[in-house]
Amino acid sequence: MSMVLVTDLDGTLLGGTRSDRSRLRDALTHHPDVVTVFATGRGAGSVRELLRDPLVPRPRWIIGDVGATVLDGTDFAPVGPVQDALRAGWPGAGPVRAALRRFPGLVYQHGVVQDGRCSYHLAPDRLTDALTSAVEALGCAWVYSADRYFDVLPPTASKGTALRALAGELGWRHREILVAGDSLNDLSLFRLGTHGVVVPDAEPALLTALADTPLVHRPAGAGAAGIHAALRRLGWLPAEPGRPATGRAARPGRAARPGRPAATGPRGRSGSGGRHSLVVAYHRPPLHWDGDDWRQPSSPNGILPTLTSAFTGGLPGVWVTAAVGDTAAVDGTAAVGDTTRADRPHPAGLPLSAVPIDAATWTGYFHRACKETLWPVLMSEPERLVHDERAWADYRAVNARFARHIDALAAPGATVWLHDYNLWLVPGLLRRLRPDLRTGLFHHTPFPSPETFAALPVAAELRRSLASLDWAGFHTAEFAARFRRTLAGLPDRPRTAVHPLGVDRPAVEALVNHRARTPDPDPVRVVLSVERLDYAKAPVQKVDAFERLLARRPELRGRTAFRLVCPPPEPGITAYDLTRRHLEQRVAEVNDRWRQGSWLPVEYLPHRLSATGVIDEYLAADVLWVTSLQDGMNLTAKEFVAARSARSRRSAEPGVLVLSLHTGAATELGGAALLTDPHSAEDLSTVLGRALDLSPADRRARMERLSELLGRERPAQWAARIVRAIRACPEPVASPAR
Repeated sequence: MSMVLVTDLDGTLLGGTRSDRSRLRDALTHHPDVVTVFATGRGAGSVRELLRDPLVPRPRWIIGDVGATVLDGTDFAPVGPVQDALRAGWPGAGPVRAALRRFPGLVYQHGVVQDGRCSYHLAPDRLTDALTSAVEALGCAWVYSADRYFDVLPPTASKGTALRALAGELGWRHREILVAGDSLNDLSLFRLGTHGVVVPDAEPALLTALADTPLVHRPAGAGAAGIHAALRRLGWLPAEPGRPATGRAARPGRAARPGRPAATGPRGRSGSGGRHSLVVAYHRPPLHWDGDDWRQPSSPNGILPTLTSAFTGGLPGVWVTAAVGDTAAVDGTAAVGDTTRADRPHPAGLPLSAVPIDAATWTGYFHRACKETLWPVLMSEPERLVHDERAWADYRAVNARFARHIDALAAPGATVWLHDYNLWLVPGLLRRLRPDLRTGLFHHTPFPSPETFAALPVAAELRRSLASLDWAGFHTAEFAARFRRTLAGLPDRPRTAVHPLGVDRPAVEALVNHRARTPDPDPVRVVLSVERLDYAKAPVQKVDAFERLLARRPELRGRTAFRLVCPPPEPGITAYDLTRRHLEQRVAEVNDRWRQGSWLPVEYLPHRLSATGVIDEYLAADVLWVTSLQDGMNLTAKEFVAARSARSRRSAEPGVLVLSLHTGAATELGGAALLTDPHSAEDLSTVLGRALDLSPADRRARMERLSELLGRERPAQWAARIVRAIRACPEPVASPAR
C-alpha cells in the first residue's frame, strides 16, 4: 500500500516557520514510502524555480495549473493520457481571453506562465452571473479563490479531477491519500473522500465548506507544521522522541517504490484475498501446446505479443484467458476434459488464469457465434451472417464464465481491460456482478455502421451490454464514431478513445539484423501478400486483379510473380471453406493459363511461416499488397515498413506498400503508401501497376516517409496508456454487494 501526501504549495506546504518546513522536509526524506504530490496553481516553470529552495521536498508527481497539468516530478514530462483527458474541450487561451474582454473587472495575470488555463485577478463584487455564464458558454469551468483569483479551466479540469485520474493510474486508494490545502481552489481535492488537512490560516470559505467533513484534520500548527502533525496522527510518520504515537501504527515492512503501489506479491496480486487491481481478459492464450512443446505466436506483433510484452515488462495484474477441451490449461489447472497436461510447466513470467471451456462449447462459441454471426457484421458483410440460437447460447455461456472468473479475481475498485468482440457480453454481466469495477474494452476489429450492426438478431442484447462499459477503445476515429452512433439513445454510454496499435520496431529490427545478408536480387519481381485465409482479406479478388494486369501488360509475364502466403484458420471453422475452395480454383486456373517454363504467376503458400521466414519475404518483396475489405489495423503493413526501413541502407530499391483504404493503418500511413480500393476490381489492378512502375527515387522517398509515420512507440507502452485511460474514468458510485 502507498501513502500519498497531496499538497498545495503557497500557504500550505510553503507556510509556517523555516524550522517547521525543515522538519517536514526531513521527515519526508527519511520516509520515502510517503509519496509527495504537489497540487498547485503554479505552472511547470514556477515549480522548477521553487525546487531550488532546499527546504522544499522533491515531488514524485505534480498537478499544476489548478489541475490542467499533470507532470512526472522526476523529469517534468507530462503524464500524457491523464493530461490530455483533463484538457479535453479546452478552446485555447486566445478564444477565452477574446470572449471575456467585455468584463472590465477581469485583470489577466500577464506575469504568470499559464498552460491549459487562463488566470485573472477579480474583485468579489465583480464575480457576476453574466461572467460565469460567459465562461460556461465557452464550454469551460471556473474556480474563484481567496477573494481574488479567477481561473478559467478546461471543462473537467480541477485539482480533484487530476488527483482522481492519477490515483486511478497508479492504483492508490482513498484511504492511502492525505490532501492538504488552504483555499477554495483546493476544495475539489477534499471532495474525493480522502483524508484531509486544512491549515489554520485557510480561506474562511474553505473552512465553512468543510465544516462537517469528518476525515479533515484541523491542526493548530500553520503550514508545514500542520501537515507534519496530520501525517503523524495518521501514523504515516513515527512519533518523535518524547512524543506518543497517535492514530494507526506506521505500516511495517519494506517501503514502497516512490510513486507506485507497493509490491503485490506473486503474479501481481493485490487487495484482500489475493485479488488483483488489474484484470485483463482475452479469449486467446499467449501460447499453445502443439503435442510436443509450448508454442508462442510466430510474429512479434499483434495482441498476444503486445499483452505478453506488457506483463513481462511490469504491468501489474492477471491475464484471464480460455483453456479449451484437451488443450493444456495455462495456469496449471487442467481444462474440462483434460487429464494429461495439467502437470506440464508452461513458460514462466506470465500471470495467467484460465477459464476452462469444453470443446463442444468452444465450437459453438468461437467457430459458430463469433465467426459466423458476429464476424460478417464486423466486416460489413451482413449477407454472410448465419445465426444459430444454440451457438449463441454457447456464446452467452462463455461470456458468463469469463465474467464470473473476473469477479473472483478482481479486487474492490479494480480495473478490467477486455479485448475484442468475443467478450461483448461481459461488460453487462460485470455491471450486475461488480458495479465497483472500471471496465474498458479495446476493439481490435473494425466496428460496423449502426445500420449493419442492426442486422444482428442479438443487436439489442449487445447494445445493452456495451453501454455498461466505462471506456471503449478503437484504432480509428471512424470506428469510434460508428460505435457512438450505434449506442445513441441509450441512457449510459462509455467514454470512447482512439489508440492505434503499432509494432515492436526493435523486435522487427532484431529479426532483420539476424538475416546477415541482403537477399540476392531476384530476376522475378515479387508482389507479396501475407495474411490468414479470410474472405475479408480479399485473396480471390487479388488473384483476379493480378491476372487482369498480366493480360494488359505482356512485359510483366515471366518477370513478376504474386506470392500469396495464406495459412488456413484453426481447424473447425467452416465459414472460410468456400473462400479456400474458390481461391485454390482460381490459383490453379491462372497458373495453367499464364505459366512460362519454370515461372508461375501465382506462388500460393497455404501454410504458416516462422517469424524469420516472414522477414525474409518482406526483404525479398518489391511490393507488399494489402487489400483488406475491412480491417481493424493490419499490422502486416506496419511490420513490412519496419523491416524494410531497417534494411534500407543495404537495399538498392526499397519496397512499396500498397494499402487498402479500408484498413486502420491507412489512417496513419496513407500519406506515403499507395492506397487502393479492393471493392473496385479496376482499382486493384491499376494501383498495383503503378506500384511496379515507381522509380527507385520515388520508392525511397515513400519508404522514408512511411518510416517517419510509423513512429517508435512500443506495444507495451500502448498497453500502459490504455490502462491509464480506463483508470481515469470516473469512479463508479455503487459498491458491490458481496
